[in-house]
Amino acid sequence: MIEGRFGSKGELFFEIELIAGDGLNFPVEAMLDTGFTEFLAINQQDLEALGWRYLDKEELQTAQGLSTFDIYLGKVLLDEREFEIPISVGNEIQEILLGSQWLKIFDLVVRYREGVLRLE
Repeated sequence: MIEGRFGSKGELFFEIELIAGDGLNFPVEAMLDTGFTEFLAINQQDLEALGWRYLDKEELQTAQGLSTFDIYLGKVLLDEREFEIPISVGNEIQEILLGSQWLKIFDLVVRYREGVLRLE
């Protein structure tokens, strides 16, 4: 189970760990974006320290229309489990984004009035 927190505008934030190619873990806060249908998106500048392997380019639908992203193979740690997943990388990404693919693995529990936010 992963406890999350609500942002000032109701955003859903979870702490995850990015695992670099050399095995170092980097704890980061990621925002759950159910409109993003992949696993994880990060900004190009955040990628440089991670040493992940480049896979390909992919065109993805965004709120601004179709955009081309570089796809890398990366590792993340969620709920003490390691996942090797495709990572979408672009220059316009403001927050590290968790996409809706995670909802196929974890159940999202949200009780806003009670301050409860979890991935189980």
